[in-house]
This record gives sequence, structure tokens and C-alpha cells, in this order.
Amino acid sequence: MNWGIFEGLLSGVNKYSTAFGRIWLSLVFIFRVLVYLVTAERVWSDDHKDFDCNTKQPGCSNVCFDEFFPVSHVRLWALQLILVTCPSLLVVMHVAYREAREKKHREAVGEDGGRLYLNPGKKRGGLWWTYVCSLVFKAGVDTAFLYVFHSFYPKYTLPHVVKCHAAPCPNTVDCFISKPSEKNIFTLFMVVTAAICILLNLVELAYLVSKRCREGLAARRARATGGGHRPDCPTSSYKEDDLLSGDLIFLGSDSHPPLLPDHPRDHVKKTML
Repeated sequence: MNWGIFEGLLSGVNKYSTAFGRIWLSLVFIFRVLVYLVTAERVWSDDHKDFDCNTKQPGCSNVCFDEFFPVSHVRLWALQLILVTCPSLLVVMHVAYREAREKKHREAVGEDGGRLYLNPGKKRGGLWWTYVCSLVFKAGVDTAFLYVFHSFYPKYTLPHVVKCHAAPCPNTVDCFISKPSEKNIFTLFMVVTAAICILLNLVELAYLVSKRCREGLAARRARATGGGHRPDCPTSSYKEDDLLSGDLIFLGSDSHPPLLPDHPRDHVKKTML
């Protein structure tokens, strides 16, 4: 599988990520994808061929191998890495959708006709929710795969000898796994890196939610203290509306229009996408 495609697609995510998101992306590609490509695939390449059982009964080794290795480590890790990186692509696609929509709007109304988005890449409105949902999904995927690995292989380790008594084995036979110590080292390494990625996702999620709450409280406090001077302070009111409402559209002008006391949002259009 060509993992360079994912690296190229996700390289643009850095522009829209926080510092925690950049650390997460570096950790995924350096300590997970790179280790998977360079070492894990080679270590598990001979797991079936070198799985030996002390019996000559035809089919016994295959049955015992399937019983103990229902799913290969390599295939589980490949599926995990694909699922955990796809949500970041949704963020890039959402930003691309915003930019295309902004471009069409400018072509339709001209440069002086206002803007749909103050900054298409800014995490406001729908893009903020897309980013938050991607963090929740990535943490959930890694957690689910850690549980699956622990269900298949308790304590994430492989024994040196496996006792097998499945048919068509004539009796309980001993089966030997190839390079179990080396496989255990790489398995624990992948488990630890996945746990760190989960922690980074949760920290970034808490950072985004707390930042949004602080901005909302600051905007409401500013409204409460300076509500009677809104027409005289267009810049401050512009920032407050951006904090509370996300992306705003000011049609006909780039400046904030005066707001009427009875209908404060007659000249403002809220965009959630």
C-alpha cells in the first residue's frame, strides 16, 4: 500500500490544526506509519510460514494458526491507520468547500460585494464542529482498536508456546510462534503510541472547547458592559459577533453596519458552513 498518498493529503492539515494537532500528525507518521512500513510488515511477514506444531497431521498447523491469529497484526494496524487519518481529510475537504464557495460568491457579486467567510480556514461555525468531531472519531477509533487487540491477545503479548487441541489435531499439540519477543516489542510500541495519540486528541478537544467557552464569555461580558456604545465601536462589535456566531456575512460592504436596537441582526447573515 502506498502510504505516501496519505502523507501528501494530510500535509495540508497542519495549516488548520492547533499545536496539539501538529504534534499528533507528526507522531502518527513518524512513530506509527514509518515503524509500520519499515519494521512491522517485515517482522510479521513470516508468521504463518514459521508457525510450527509438533505434529504431522495435515491441516493441524493451519487450524491452530487461525485459532490463535484470527486477524493479523499487520492488517489490523493498516485498517487502524486508515480510519484514524481519514477524519483529518474531512477537515481539508471542508476548508476546500469553503474556499470554492467564497470564490463563486466573489465572482457573482464582485470584490466590493462583501465576503461569505472572513477566513475560510478559521475554525468557526461548521468547520469548528467538523474539527471537533474528527478529534472524537480519531480517539474513538484508537480506543476501539486497543480493545480489539487486547481481546485477541491478552496483555498485548504473544506466548512462546501455544497449546492447541482443535480438530483435526489428534490431541493437544504444542505450537511455536516465530520471533515472539521481537513481535511483543513492536506490539507494545504501537500500543503506547496509540495511547499517546488518544491523549493528544483529548487534550486538543479540551483546549478547543475551553477556548470557545472563554471567547463566548468574553463576548457576552463585552456586550453587557458596552452594549450602549455599539454604533461607535464597529470594530469591537465585529469581533464580538464573530466570537458568538462564527462566520458572518456582511453584504455590500466590508465594514460592520450599524445595528438597530429593535432588530439587531437585520444586516447580518449567519453562515454555518
